[in-house]
Amino acid sequence: MEIEETKGTLENPERILEQMEPFMQLMMKYRCALMEVETKLNVLNEEFAMQHNRNPFEAIKSRIKTPTSIIEKLKRKGYELTIESIEQNLFDIAGIRVICSFQDDIYSIAKMLTSQDDIILLQEKDYIKNPKQNGYRSLHLILDIPIFLAKEKKHMKVEVQFRTIAMDFWASLEHKLKYKKNIDNPESVMLELKECADVISATDKKMQSIRDTIEKNMI
Repeated sequence: MEIEETKGTLENPERILEQMEPFMQLMMKYRCALMEVETKLNVLNEEFAMQHNRNPFEAIKSRIKTPTSIIEKLKRKGYELTIESIEQNLFDIAGIRVICSFQDDIYSIAKMLTSQDDIILLQEKDYIKNPKQNGYRSLHLILDIPIFLAKEKKHMKVEVQFRTIAMDFWASLEHKLKYKKNIDNPESVMLELKECADVISATDKKMQSIRDTIEKNMI
């Protein structure tokens, strides 16, 4: 079903409602998929805390893309404005960000999550081992997960991003700064941001080393 933008369509409210229902149904399914993944992550957090006497997560944040963002991305990528196109081409409609204490916790939890037999790992992008040019670091996973509705089992896609506290701090500030207009010497600013990202990464590794030393001495 083709998605029409709302501008200029108020004269035909029935047409708007016809399009809204399947779209809202799809968004409901994405919300259900988020709940499934969040539940799995919370269970893993509890188990990890029991085994290691500490929680690997600092926070879990989830979101569904807005209709405007969905339409803009479809158009930018050259995809059709249809419900079917959303499901087939956009993998980040439902997103979860997991903020971890340490880098090795990221890989431990990600491995536990993707090892579960009802989850299919569709795509992995490791921007921790291979940072983006601007210094961005994060582990991105695209997961296929089933949801169980009253009359059907439906496979949905969810993007999960894992970051340390420091990585999330840097990414949040970089996101705000890159949309500032009329910046003098933008190349210099980008270089400084890259340097900050490198310092933060070094700090992450140092903090993990300190934690490892403390835990060894506690044995």
